[in-house]
Amino acid sequence: MNMTITQDQIKTWFDETYRRRKFSYLRPRKAYEIFATLLDVKPKKKHLDVACGLGLMMKTMASKQVQSFGIDISTEAIKQAREYCPEGKMQVGNAESLSFESEQFDYITCLGSLERMMDRKHALREQYRVAKKDAKICLMVRNSEHFTWRFILKLFRLDNKKGHQDALNLQEWTDLFLSCGFKVKSVDPDHWPFYKFLSTVWPFGVDTSRRRRFFFPLTWAYEFIFILEKP
Repeated sequence: MNMTITQDQIKTWFDETYRRRKFSYLRPRKAYEIFATLLDVKPKKKHLDVACGLGLMMKTMASKQVQSFGIDISTEAIKQAREYCPEGKMQVGNAESLSFESEQFDYITCLGSLERMMDRKHALREQYRVAKKDAKICLMVRNSEHFTWRFILKLFRLDNKKGHQDALNLQEWTDLFLSCGFKVKSVDPDHWPFYKFLSTVWPFGVDTSRRRRFFFPLTWAYEFIFILEKP
């Protein structure tokens, strides 16, 4: 990981990326349904999406009658998110210093972003702080032992240093979450690669909210989906 990069540089990279690529930079909204399933979302609850991007997870939660809040370091992301998800409440901010009072949220999500943060432990402790007791937290994080990461991105130095791209293995992520006080409830592989493939060969519609059991070892996953609890 390039430790000399600053948060201002990361913010600039994301601003430029969202301005240029918009929603093409992200997976489609239907890919976010699985996170709500794994969280076992109930209506009339309160949700925070950390590094909310363009508001796709917020839109998913709002469709389930959940009050959704979002925070992102990118000014451009928040600008577009407000247009896409006007029912959500979002703001520009730093995940390592959340501007919310303690014990506010029933659900917290942080998808594909924690590994990009400068101080992951500090960011997690902030999520712990603003989570209610018995809250559920969904984190999607990259696996450093996946073939693509080890033998393509890292070997040929193709990892995105401007966006502070990084990864840890399953045990390292688990240890990190436990060290911040969380309880690990479940770990699943990211479902979207499977559903994306299935959508190309099955034209009759795919239920992307369904939790699947895969036959390959969890350590083969490109990304992990952790469901944590604040005990």
